[in-house]
Amino acid sequence: MALPKGIEILPITSWENRHQNFTQQLTKDASFKLRNDHSLSKSSEKYKATTKNIQWLIGHAIKNKIRLRAMGSGWSFSKVAVSEGGIIDTKSLRLSFSISKSYVADNYIDKGGTPENLFFTQCGMSILQLNSKLEKEKRPNRSIKASGASNGQTIAGALSTGTHGSAFNVGSLQDFVVGLHIIVGKNRHIWLERHSTPVMSDKFVNWLGAERIQDDILFNSALVSFGSFGFIHGVLIETEPKFLLEEHRIDKIAYNDTLKHAMTTQDFSGIENLLPFPQFSSDRELYHFEVLINPFDFKPNDTDKGVYIKVAYKRKYRDDYTRRTRDSNGLTYGDDLLGLIQTMMDSLGTLSVKLVPSLVNLLFPLAYKETAALEGTIGETYNNTKFRGKVASAALGIDIKDSTKVVQEILDIIDNGDPFPGGISLRYVKGTEALLGFTKFPKTCVLELDGVDSKVTRNFYEKIWNRLEAKNIAYTLHWGKINFNLNFNRIQKMYGAATVQHWIDSRNHLLNEDTREVFTNKFVEQCGLHKKVGEIV
Repeated sequence: MALPKGIEILPITSWENRHQNFTQQLTKDASFKLRNDHSLSKSSEKYKATTKNIQWLIGHAIKNKIRLRAMGSGWSFSKVAVSEGGIIDTKSLRLSFSISKSYVADNYIDKGGTPENLFFTQCGMSILQLNSKLEKEKRPNRSIKASGASNGQTIAGALSTGTHGSAFNVGSLQDFVVGLHIIVGKNRHIWLERHSTPVMSDKFVNWLGAERIQDDILFNSALVSFGSFGFIHGVLIETEPKFLLEEHRIDKIAYNDTLKHAMTTQDFSGIENLLPFPQFSSDRELYHFEVLINPFDFKPNDTDKGVYIKVAYKRKYRDDYTRRTRDSNGLTYGDDLLGLIQTMMDSLGTLSVKLVPSLVNLLFPLAYKETAALEGTIGETYNNTKFRGKVASAALGIDIKDSTKVVQEILDIIDNGDPFPGGISLRYVKGTEALLGFTKFPKTCVLELDGVDSKVTRNFYEKIWNRLEAKNIAYTLHWGKINFNLNFNRIQKMYGAATVQHWIDSRNHLLNEDTREVFTNKFVEQCGLHKKVGEIV
């Protein structure tokens, strides 16, 4: 088969995700790797040539009745981002562009925006690489507004699955995306942005050679669409001046009514004496608040068996700060709970579930002990994960008012004899405008359950989901984490029937029937989101 320059066939018939939770079988000769054509002199020419190659792949898939899915770093624990046909490796697509004023809409400038705020990147750029571009190379230095705990995901993969970060005043990764270049057919590609907040000028859209669409519902649908709205080729993000995060860990706080009030309201006045600084001060602003619970060493109202707290304050950037290092236990000041579990597995190879409680009890105090505060840019604070074995991670989105109620339900399940080989963390995130963003509550608590991947763990997850439904406690599930109970009825209950219908209508509006089939997979079908009903009128 003759392939256009920049497209290579991937000789694979199976693929394993990065967390080693599953292996996906693939159709022979249906997977490809995309590269920019570096024989072309200009980055703009390379980008446009790759657009044509993506269109060629869509046409090839339609002709040969192959399903395809753009693949980033393979970070997801679920099969949300894989195809039963082939996968397209995008990791070499890392072009990026600063934006000149002539490419920016007058409306954006009139509302106080500047070209320096904006940065356009190809889909294969990892968050780690994006941070380096912005923090070290761009002039003046810039920063993304929020980040997940680890940064190996590609920008397109991270936003498409709703990677949430932990900034309760900013939101998730998709919430600082302001424009998308999507290849939606073998002969069609679009520039999509909100009608309510246009950002780019006609000159930019003409440079892409794309069709302009400005529509809030379409844009908010496409933001979290896990690769099923076509091929996201380019992402326009809104940045801010480079800043520092000053992180503090607070050891063993009693889980009492005062702390519960802070967890359910984001009113931190009652625990201000426990925090290193107030929520707002002249040179700091509270940015991140997280509660970590070791279920094997926990008792309410008991400081000795209390919880751990992580907070981070946002500070103006300066050069004279202490850089982060890895300690003698192999732990990085910045590792999240999942990193702790992976470090634990590092020491044993094949880990018995029965050994988890004693190891969690050993490592929790090491990883989350109080230390002198360290500062870093967002790229230094949230770094790349080193994979060490089969771990499991589920994340629930809940209204913060229900956060302690859900914790109690989980602890009750454990007390009733159902083991959980892992730990519990609660992070707080501003709600998203993305229609199917799982951080949908205006003030969302992301409750994460990270542990060893086993039948015991998955049974435990299912008991929690069933318990919350029986108790009529609203929740959502992270699209990229373990979520095997998702189906159309549950998704309608989670997001509302009207919202789900808008998402389906948006997909049907942007993709014709042949292209929809290319970008459909079993996960989308399981969720009932492939339906061919309705269209936005």
